Amino acid sequence: MSGAVTELPASSETVLPDHGISFREATGVWARIAALSFGGPAGQIAVMHRILVDEKRWIGEERFLHALNYCMLLPGPEAQQLAAYIGWLLHKTKGGLVAGTLFVLPGFVAILGLSYIYVLLGHAPLIVGLFFGLKAAVLAVVIEAVVRIGKRALKNNVMRGMAVAAFVAIFFLDAPFPLIVLTAALAGFLGGRAGLPAFQVGGGHASMGADVVHDRDTALGEGLPDHARPNLAWSLKISGALLILWLAPVALLFAFLGPDDVFTRIATFFSQMAMVTFGGAYSVLAYVAQEAVGTFGWLKPGEMLDGLGLAETTPGPLIMVTQFVGFLAAFREATGLPPLIAATLGAILTTWVTFMPCYLWIFAGAPFIERMRGNRALSATLGAITAAVVGVILNLALWFAIHTLFGEVRKVAIIGGGFDVPVLASLNIAALVLAIGAAIAVFRFKVGMIPVLGICAALGIAYVLIA
Repeated sequence: MSGAVTELPASSETVLPDHGISFREATGVWARIAALSFGGPAGQIAVMHRILVDEKRWIGEERFLHALNYCMLLPGPEAQQLAAYIGWLLHKTKGGLVAGTLFVLPGFVAILGLSYIYVLLGHAPLIVGLFFGLKAAVLAVVIEAVVRIGKRALKNNVMRGMAVAAFVAIFFLDAPFPLIVLTAALAGFLGGRAGLPAFQVGGGHASMGADVVHDRDTALGEGLPDHARPNLAWSLKISGALLILWLAPVALLFAFLGPDDVFTRIATFFSQMAMVTFGGAYSVLAYVAQEAVGTFGWLKPGEMLDGLGLAETTPGPLIMVTQFVGFLAAFREATGLPPLIAATLGAILTTWVTFMPCYLWIFAGAPFIERMRGNRALSATLGAITAAVVGVILNLALWFAIHTLFGEVRKVAIIGGGFDVPVLASLNIAALVLAIGAAIAVFRFKVGMIPVLGICAALGIAYVLIA
C-alpha cells in the first residue's frame, strides 16, 4: 500500500462488542425518521443526521458522511439507500431491509391515498388549497435542509468551489448529472492521491464546529463490525436473491401478459429507470415525463407536475412520483380489472421495481466500501462528489422555488446551455407570503417541519376557499 493510500488501523480489525442498540428500538427510530422525511433528499438526510448522529449518537460524523458519499454514487434515492446502509451497519441484513422499507412505506401509503383522491375528486378547492399551502412550506424546509447539509459537507474553500462549479454547470449549462459526478470524482481521486489537505477527510480550513460527533464517541465506535467484513460468497448469495426478487416479476409479466400489456411496460420501463436515476427525482423527471407522456401516453404534461407536488408534500423519497405515474397508467389502460384495483397494482409494481435495486446496490457493495473507510484516495473521491452534489441540490432548491412562487417561467438560451427565468409579473403574492412566513418560522424560531407544514396547509386551504 502506497503512502497516499491508507486503510483502517489494525485495531479496527478486532470484533466489536455489542453496541447495545436493540432491534426493536432501532425499528421505532426508523419509523420516526420515515414519518419526518419531508422536503426531498436534503431534508431527509438532515433528519437522519439530526436523529442518528446528534441525538442518538449511534454513529459518528465521519461514518455518516462516508456512507452518504457512497450512496451519492448509486442510482436511486440516496436518502433511502443511506437508511438501508446504516440499518445494515447496526443490525445486519434485516436491519437494512427494515430501515429501507420503513423509509418508503409512509410515502407510499400517503401518495396512494392522494392518488385515489386525485382521480376521484379532481381539482376540488380543498385539495388545491392543501397543495398550495404545503408547497410554500416545503420550499422553506428544503432551503433550510440545503443550508444544513452544506455546512456539514463543505469544509473548505476547495469543496465550496466544487459546489459552486457544479451549480453553474447544471443550472446554466444543462450539464448532465453523471458528467458532474465523474468530474468531481476524478478531481477528488487525483487530489487524494496527491495528498492535498483540502481533499482529506477532516482537512481544510474550516471545521464543522465543536459539536461534531466523532465515531469514537458513538455506540458503533470506530471499528469495523464483524458482519461488515467483505465476504464474496455472502455478496454473491444476497445479490442473486435480490436480482431474482427484482426481475422475476418482470419476466413473469412478459411470459403471461406479453410485452405490450401496461403492467409489463410499467415493470420494464421503471426497472430501466432504476438503473439511471443518478441525482434523484429531479434529474430523472424529464426522462420520465418524456416517456410517460410522449411515448406511452399514460398521463398529460400537467399531471406530471401534480405528481411531483404529491411527492414533494409527503414523506419519503421524491422518486415516489413514479408511483403516481404507474397508478395513472394502470388506471387508464389496464383491462379486465376495475380501474382502482388496477391502479393500486400499478402503484405497487412501480414501487417494487424502483426500490428493489436499491437493496442490491447496498448489500452487494457496502461491505467493501465500509472496509475501505480509511482509504485516503477513496475518501477524497467520495468527499469531492458530495461537495458537487451540494451544488446540484442547490440547483434543485432554486428550481423548486421558481416553480412554486411564479406561474410562468421562460427559458433563456446561452452559449452552451440555458436556464429558467421566472416571469416577474406571474409572481404569486400569496405563495411568497406563505413561503416567507414558513422561512421565518424555520430559521428564526426553529419551529419543527411538521407544525410548519400543518399551519401552511391550513392557511393554503383557507386562502383558496376565500379567494
